[in-house]
Amino acid sequence: MDVTLLGTGAPAGLPRPDCPCAACAATQGEDARAATALLVDGALLLDLTPGVAFAAARAGRSLGGVRQVLLSHPHDGPAVEVPAGLPQPGRVPDGRELALLTGHRVRAVALDAPGTGYAVTGPDGRRLLYVPPGGAPAGLEEPAEPYDLVLADAVGRPDALAKLRAVGAAGPTTDVVAVHLDHDVPPGRELARRLAAAGARAVPDGTTLAVGSYEDVPDVPRRTLVLGGARSGKSVEAERRLESFPDVLYVATGGSRNGDTEWAARVSAHRERRPGSWRTAETCDLVPLLKDEGPPLLVDCLSLWLTDAMDAVGAWDDAEWADGGERALGARVRELTEAVRATRRTLVAVSNEVGSGIVPATASGRRYRDELGRLNAAFAAECEQVLLVVAGQALVLRG
Repeated sequence: MDVTLLGTGAPAGLPRPDCPCAACAATQGEDARAATALLVDGALLLDLTPGVAFAAARAGRSLGGVRQVLLSHPHDGPAVEVPAGLPQPGRVPDGRELALLTGHRVRAVALDAPGTGYAVTGPDGRRLLYVPPGGAPAGLEEPAEPYDLVLADAVGRPDALAKLRAVGAAGPTTDVVAVHLDHDVPPGRELARRLAAAGARAVPDGTTLAVGSYEDVPDVPRRTLVLGGARSGKSVEAERRLESFPDVLYVATGGSRNGDTEWAARVSAHRERRPGSWRTAETCDLVPLLKDEGPPLLVDCLSLWLTDAMDAVGAWDDAEWADGGERALGARVRELTEAVRATRRTLVAVSNEVGSGIVPATASGRRYRDELGRLNAAFAAECEQVLLVVAGQALVLRG
């Protein structure tokens, strides 16, 4: 079974008509995308979009053999004209299965938003799942047989991929291709970087995919350090890297700080951003978590872990620092970095990048700045990927 992607963009296309945003302005050439439509084995058309016949011709395909046209989501705007010779488009009720004379079987998948997903099984037994924009499968049962190919809105609804992974419907060998791509992410390198972090990829309009063929998609980095200054977007970047995976354990090292309303507001904002399926642990005892088996860890942040460690060894007092405090802190940092090296869990950690500006006025402030720089360097040495976030833009330093 093969699939030709006649379009891979959002319903309005990319760039959006008359949109002045930077992403739309930068979208040119093969980064430009028509509304998503799929042609399966030349016989099944999923979603009817403006200009679909011309899109097929550009891809070297014909719509002459199409025996069924299925719609996946409500269409806004003027009605789309059905090209001559195509059957009238329709929808399959949720849970129902349609058998085509060509040997394909199409099952309608219920969603948590208006629309219908389609699971297609080809005559060769290969299976694909197509999820419309803005939706995620609902009512999934575990265990599920993994699909060979998943086409979904991996940028706008990363939780759809998380749900599929949670029940085994998207496994290690599933080819995940992002469709319904909009102007939320700048095209090109940044889009590829974000999708790679989720184990997905994007392809240009007109691409034909052989369902079940192996695609060399970069592995999701197992250990990642995200650095950045205050309000740089480093926590958002770290959370984004794991939002397409289920059962993440969010490790908050800052504690609750009872009575501090400003801190409580920060914590609340972080919680509201995170997927509801994530669990939270408030602790600075990171080594046991790294040694345990379990779901991915998101540690936010190492700079607060260092504050707690320096409190424990009396590092703020010059005399205690000289009388064993420095050695004790070094031992704690080595224990942590050795645990990072040995861990089998997927790990994303956040830390502040300091020391590039004003020199602190106190000895203890300078000590903290220096020790955080050393901690960041030691931690980064154990990570496959290191990012620096500046003004919301992630710069890849390693990986």
